[in-house]
Amino acid sequence: MSEEKQGIRLETWLAVGLVVSILLSTSLILFASSDKQTVYSAYVGNEADGDYQYQQLGLMRDSLGKYTIANTMSTPMLVNDWREPHRTTLVIVAPEKPFDQAEAEAIHDFVTNKGGKVILAADSSNAQQVADQFGVQFFESPIMDMRHYYEVNHYNGPMAGTQAPQNEQNVWTVASINQDVAEMNPLAMATGCSSKDLLNHSTDNCRMPVLMRSPTAIQVLGPGIGEDEDINRDVKVLATASNEAYADRTGTGDLSSGLNIQLGAGQTGLIIRIDYPGIEAMDAIPGGGPEQAYKISVTGSIVFVSNDDAFADHLWDQATAKNTGKDQCQAMVYVNHTCWNSELSNGESTWRGNGAYFAELIHDMSEQENDELSALIKLHPEKFYVVFDESRHVSSTLTAPFTEAMGAIVLLTSDAWLKWLIVLNLLALLSIAIMVVPEKENWRHVFDLTRFRERPEKIDPNKYQLRVRQALMEKVRIFHDLTKDQMAVKAPAEVQALIRDPRLVELAYSQNRIFTPDELRQHLQAIRRWGK
Repeated sequence: MSEEKQGIRLETWLAVGLVVSILLSTSLILFASSDKQTVYSAYVGNEADGDYQYQQLGLMRDSLGKYTIANTMSTPMLVNDWREPHRTTLVIVAPEKPFDQAEAEAIHDFVTNKGGKVILAADSSNAQQVADQFGVQFFESPIMDMRHYYEVNHYNGPMAGTQAPQNEQNVWTVASINQDVAEMNPLAMATGCSSKDLLNHSTDNCRMPVLMRSPTAIQVLGPGIGEDEDINRDVKVLATASNEAYADRTGTGDLSSGLNIQLGAGQTGLIIRIDYPGIEAMDAIPGGGPEQAYKISVTGSIVFVSNDDAFADHLWDQATAKNTGKDQCQAMVYVNHTCWNSELSNGESTWRGNGAYFAELIHDMSEQENDELSALIKLHPEKFYVVFDESRHVSSTLTAPFTEAMGAIVLLTSDAWLKWLIVLNLLALLSIAIMVVPEKENWRHVFDLTRFRERPEKIDPNKYQLRVRQALMEKVRIFHDLTKDQMAVKAPAEVQALIRDPRLVELAYSQNRIFTPDELRQHLQAIRRWGK
């Protein structure tokens, strides 16, 4: 009866401990995260406070809903384990912590060997480790463009509808989808992509306006780390600032400062695309088995964007942009600088929000028009994946262990149900460990310094030789892996064959000889050396 009661009480405590662990874990995460506002996340939207809702990627995620949308909280080293990497686009916006060497190499391998697609948007050196792998350099300071900047109206408060102070860091550019702007013919350069072009994905020979806020500049220096000069790659600068742009190194906007130098032509890249064509990949027909996989030729691509705000909600679609004060060229007052319609004299110059451009860019990168792809895949955009990297955000000291733990769990599985099952099992094991591990008994050790010279039992000097002999026989027994019973039934000749050392044999079987203390010390040293 007592055992049954004890079992019921243990189960009760187990249930209570599990519930308490879950509540404490959840409360701790909420408390630790209460002082930190998340930005540039695809999973934080209108619930963010104030203007933080405009600094998320929620609109980007929603507008790309025709693809299969996923996210990763784990290290980028796992990209090479993803399913169909040649149909996967990894989106990394605003990395708040730098990549390490292993992560950068994994992304490089994902693009150059697996045919994966990557968009990396940053305006800081946190992306430089990855950029080094592809031979791209991020400038340290934001740029100010005296010619290509857009105006912003105050959109709330008592100054609603009035013009905000001009800011040369509000840079606009006109970008192509897959052509180097330095090599486009003049007609294509002056042609804006129309709605029909976007609908038919006929955007090879037109450009689209893109707005940025405080971008830096990027420049292609040459092949990346480990890449040969003759590597099969295609580098295209899709967008640049004007030649009058300069790096604001002092943060003052003072062009007369010797530190704030004008960058000049060829050094004001804003969007750079690098393609690696001719990569062999295995694809599979949906619903078919592994035996129906077939080999195709794909192109790995990576796009570097020198600004993370280009993807944020306040610049993503036209309606939200207007609500935050960004209007079309015709609605603005441009006196000493130009608007993007000055570069698009043909076609359409309307800015539809950055989402129109980047959605078309993702479509072009993902190779949905690849003739080698099965028609069952080409007709279904959900067979292509867009993965938002949520692991680059800095966590507080208290939440970091939970983030790292989730990253470790992702190493095991990407299935959402299995993730939560693992978490709950870990909490259950923790609760069990807390309850079943016995507490140590209280004890203390008292030293009596007045009796430190005494020993509890003094050894009889007449027994020294016997104890040395016993030590020898015990070491022989253990060395040869014998039990005490097996050792006891062995004949003296067999034991002597096990010992082999004549001096130690004499110690073991000389009943009449009495060894001196010095001889016993020598025998002890021989016993220590024996068997080594």
